[in-house]
Amino acid sequence: MASFPSSVLPKDITAAVKRDKGLAEFSPRLFTMASLPANQVLAELQSGPDGLSEEEAIHRIEVFGPNVVARERRFTRLTLLLRACLNPLVILLVVLAVISFATAESASDLVGGGLMVIMVVLGVSLRFIQEARADTAAAKLKAMIRVTATVVRARSAREIPLAELVPGDVIRLSAGDMIPADIRVLSCKDLFLIQASLTGESFPVEKFDLPEASDKKSPLELKNVCFLGTSVESGTATAVVIETGLKTYLGTMSSAITQAPPPTSFDRGISGFTWLMIRFMAVMVPLVFLINGFSKHRWGEAFLFALAVAVGLTPEMLPMIVSVCLSRGAMLMSRKKVIVKRLNSIQNLGAMDVLCTDKTGTLTMDHVILEHHCDVVRQEDEGVLELAFLNSHFQTGLKNVLDRAVLQHGELHEDLKTAEYSKVDELPFDFSRKMMSVVVANPAGAHRLICKGAPESVFSRCTQFEIEGETYPMDPVILGDLKEEYDHLSADGFRVLAIAYRDCEPKPVYSKEDEERMILKGYIAFLDPPKDTAAPAIAALKKHGVTIKVLTGDNELVSRKICGEVGLHIDHVLTGAAIENMNDAELASAAQSTILFVRLSPFDKRRIIRALQSAGRVVGFVGDGINDAPALRVADVGISVDTAVDIAKEAADAILLEKSLLVLEEGVIEGRKVFANILKYIRMGASSNFGNMFSVLGASLWLPYLPMSPIKILTNNLLYDFSQVPIPTDEVDPEQVEKPRPWSMGEIARFILFIGPCSSVFDYTTYLMMWFIFKCNNLGLLPPPELAARFAHASVANPDSTYAAALFQTGWFVESLLTQTLIIHVIRTNKVPFIQSRASWQLIMTSAAIMLVGVWLPSSPIGPWLGLVPLPFHYWPLLLLTLLLYVVLTQLVKVWLVRKRWI
Repeated sequence: MASFPSSVLPKDITAAVKRDKGLAEFSPRLFTMASLPANQVLAELQSGPDGLSEEEAIHRIEVFGPNVVARERRFTRLTLLLRACLNPLVILLVVLAVISFATAESASDLVGGGLMVIMVVLGVSLRFIQEARADTAAAKLKAMIRVTATVVRARSAREIPLAELVPGDVIRLSAGDMIPADIRVLSCKDLFLIQASLTGESFPVEKFDLPEASDKKSPLELKNVCFLGTSVESGTATAVVIETGLKTYLGTMSSAITQAPPPTSFDRGISGFTWLMIRFMAVMVPLVFLINGFSKHRWGEAFLFALAVAVGLTPEMLPMIVSVCLSRGAMLMSRKKVIVKRLNSIQNLGAMDVLCTDKTGTLTMDHVILEHHCDVVRQEDEGVLELAFLNSHFQTGLKNVLDRAVLQHGELHEDLKTAEYSKVDELPFDFSRKMMSVVVANPAGAHRLICKGAPESVFSRCTQFEIEGETYPMDPVILGDLKEEYDHLSADGFRVLAIAYRDCEPKPVYSKEDEERMILKGYIAFLDPPKDTAAPAIAALKKHGVTIKVLTGDNELVSRKICGEVGLHIDHVLTGAAIENMNDAELASAAQSTILFVRLSPFDKRRIIRALQSAGRVVGFVGDGINDAPALRVADVGISVDTAVDIAKEAADAILLEKSLLVLEEGVIEGRKVFANILKYIRMGASSNFGNMFSVLGASLWLPYLPMSPIKILTNNLLYDFSQVPIPTDEVDPEQVEKPRPWSMGEIARFILFIGPCSSVFDYTTYLMMWFIFKCNNLGLLPPPELAARFAHASVANPDSTYAAALFQTGWFVESLLTQTLIIHVIRTNKVPFIQSRASWQLIMTSAAIMLVGVWLPSSPIGPWLGLVPLPFHYWPLLLLTLLLYVVLTQLVKVWLVRKRWI
């Protein structure tokens, strides 16, 4: 009994089911059951009107499992830790740290290794915490269905926990009940469902028990099938359970909701940069090792030197810089009503160039209001409002959102006095009539039947219409004109009901036959109106380079109306049915040019986001319902609100404390600032390190000694990294946050290749200066008397032990440290540094401090430990000239790159 007999499905339905990974798990049996009469449905499920026996129910729960939408799938903490460690940069830093400790010759080597260990711990901890959060989503899904259902078993109706429901169970539903599984309606009366959590549509949806063809329909459009996660607004029904647990429509979403989020734009960018640096090292480090080994024949020293070069090329501070930038950004965003759950999403928010948003509650107020009460020629008419108010006030049962909207609107009018009227009778709504009526008595005792319903149904019961107190016969010629006026309202996106009345001879009981020969009074039109903030927020986001796309489960007319009012120009619309018939390539092409998508299922939304991502777009998604959770999870940045359902909030990366796109605009700007500062570090560190190593290659070819000892390289790198610690506090030029800032490995590579060699130019001038002016080409160069004892055992056979080598290395150490520290202020902006754009005071202070340390170290007590020697006095004016020319050259190259739009 693990599987039921299955009928042949239409090919297009099967293709749609198979195309999406989530839908691949969705049972096509619902389409089959929707097309069968009720008795055949029960036969297919091997059940009956009296339900299952207890023995059969126990057997089926063993076969199909409990009716739970999320199975526990928890990772151990050790597993999460191992996953966090599987990162190329982390592995590289660990290897280098181990080698650094194993080959340590001084305290500086230990400091360098210790720094790398700290960076590893910070990076791994950050990811470990993030991965652990994803494990809580299953518990959220499980908690939402801790309710009971009324089930018929062995002819007896009783309440059981939802988890015990099995396929074939016959259940009973009434107003206020949650739909406990995916079910097929067997019989019903006035059954209306609220399924906004799955579709986003504000208005209740009617369900009925008649078979229907399922060709080319989204599952949510099946009129005789109800889904887990929705609820009964009004009416009653008897239904049979088709699917439970993970086989339900909501269950198919659970895997998309609870799995760890896929790599985002930020993750891919960090990984791309890491591999870019690894490729540089894969070329540079072996070259340095081989060149120094063959030219100097001291392979041990060559290995240590190559190791130092590898450390110099490694962006050790990247995890810390990223962590601090993101943490600081999260704190700033919290002050602007944006709470960041996953730190990586901050950069994704800034890089976002497409924002997909639901309509209900984001663009609209999520509150249906009565917008118009007009006569048949669409002129506002208080008489229409009065009749509608009396109808809604006196009807019994659970009032739907349209009735509540009428009552709330009518309560603002003091002249509507219901106390003067009394209810005589009521004709409830039913699907065949598509209308309902109440009969009221006025103070004089006269009876009036007041009817509201679908215009096409009311029209057929009317013989007259009223305009400005005058009645006219409803001739067939006039009928077309009346329908045209109604169509105008529908075309404007309103949900329209017709209001009609008839004065009756008093009698105690009325029937449907009395809904005849009525007078058409007019129409009431409802709308979920747009927010006041929606239009300015959309305009602001567009100005910042973010394209807005609306993804909704609502209908096209209403959605077009709202989009037009908030400033979105709609050329064409894609429906969920059309999307299901597209392959991924077709959808990717269509999604680029489409602004409005309607009648979408949750998996349609997810497919659209994936299609946009496949075209290289960084996609954000705003949603707050169960139906939005899969899309929130797969988007580069999922955004929800604090009033959203738990599942949506769990799947989101950021939570808005105010459901407004204006709040989101602030988050976008802050995200771009965070990314701009992260990019500064990457540009600074990578270009400077690359330039230094390019210089190392050249110097290694002709110098008789190492151009810089390993300990000096590590010290230089450590001090330079320290100077960049305040980058998260740095100011960001307005131009850097105007447009989305996605990762571009090509841009970073161009920056490295052009800016890096600028430093090499002046490294080589420093080489020449030290070689010829300060006589470092003479291995027998005598040191000053105060250093004579230190170099007493120097040997030409070991050139690195000579004073000439120490002087050369010290001269390049100081020049290298000062130039790369000063150049931070050129690289951090595309403007003229210090004049048009200045760094934060923290960055200025650390830059100045490190440059002063670089000047002080050669003659300090620490200098001998690092192999540094005091520099001649006339070295300093030449260094000052070098710094000036370096800043000018780098600025010119940077301006050229900006004008070429290469960076």
